[in-house]
Amino acid sequence: MNARYEVVIIGGGIHGVGVAQAAAVRGYRTLLLEQQTLAAGTSSRSSKLIHGGLRYLETGHVRLVRESLREREILLRIAPGLVERKAFYIPVYKSSRRTARRVHMGLFLYRLLASDANGKFERLSPREWDALDGLETAGLKAVFRYTDAQTDDVALTRAVARSAEAFGAEIRTGARFIGAERTAAGYELRYVRDGVVISCLTDVLVNAAGPWVAQTLSRILPGPPRLPHDLVAGTHIITDGSLTQGCYYIEAPSDRRAMFVLPWRGRILTGTTERLYVGDPALVAPTPGEIAYLREGLAAHFPGLSTNVVESFAGLRVLPKSGGGLSARSRETVLLADAPLPRLISIFGGKLTGYRHTAACVMDRFTPVLPAREARADTRGLMLPVD
Repeated sequence: MNARYEVVIIGGGIHGVGVAQAAAVRGYRTLLLEQQTLAAGTSSRSSKLIHGGLRYLETGHVRLVRESLREREILLRIAPGLVERKAFYIPVYKSSRRTARRVHMGLFLYRLLASDANGKFERLSPREWDALDGLETAGLKAVFRYTDAQTDDVALTRAVARSAEAFGAEIRTGARFIGAERTAAGYELRYVRDGVVISCLTDVLVNAAGPWVAQTLSRILPGPPRLPHDLVAGTHIITDGSLTQGCYYIEAPSDRRAMFVLPWRGRILTGTTERLYVGDPALVAPTPGEIAYLREGLAAHFPGLSTNVVESFAGLRVLPKSGGGLSARSRETVLLADAPLPRLISIFGGKLTGYRHTAACVMDRFTPVLPAREARADTRGLMLPVD
């Protein structure tokens, strides 16, 4: 006899485990399937930031920034060992695309959207510049300091997964999804684990496969709705050296794109790039050109630091197609349902910072088709376990 669940999730990244946690907390029998290990894809290849997304103000995504800043404060409270507040510095040079006035206005709006004392920022005096980790001061006109947060994306994903399990969710790694068919009461699905084909039934199905979202949809019958989208690769490098003062938000010398230079496990993390990617998501990798681009940005702003690359990695974002350039595209998460009263929801895009909000929205969409349950905890007060 096939096992029966109320919620099945495909994908063990941050959004998949977030939905598993939200479903289990709401009292539903929940199963998560991950073909590799937890956080094996994009959720281990991010910029490691929990932030509002200051640069998204330039493209008018005010709601996304406000929502992300709210989630940042919640995560700082419920995951104090995993999410830490950090000082961020924005240097403004004569050659910068963003003037000091523009940066000041952006940070002022960022502070208003944060709606708390943690949104404060300041302009440093020139006397303080020499203490900033060897930051290049030639042509430097201003330096602003504000606060955001940093995390270990893999540790955060695993902590959310452990929380989901503590509330009763079943999480199975090494479980490859084969396919699913719609039934009158939900979906019947099949997956392979340890060479054995297993079938189960579920009231609702969540496609949280990240870059594999389209491949997962292709295995579901009848064919569910699709969303035109692109996979966008982003590369990071890790170099020798250390930063003692915090994180830096800089402009790439060649095209003035925003970049981050961050302390990471006793070394320095620099990223990220953006390029369209076509192919197997499992095979995405940094290109020599991307590595050179990031090294150039690091060297231009910190000429005294080593640019010796000890590690590099590339991740994939899922961005809806649009007529604008990659940087201008919306970072809003899209939840694509199979019907007005959905039995299947596919998650397109999504930010690490907003995983809780995304999970809550997914479960809210399923409310009309799932049985009523009494929630086991208030997720806004739920503390996450720490390794």
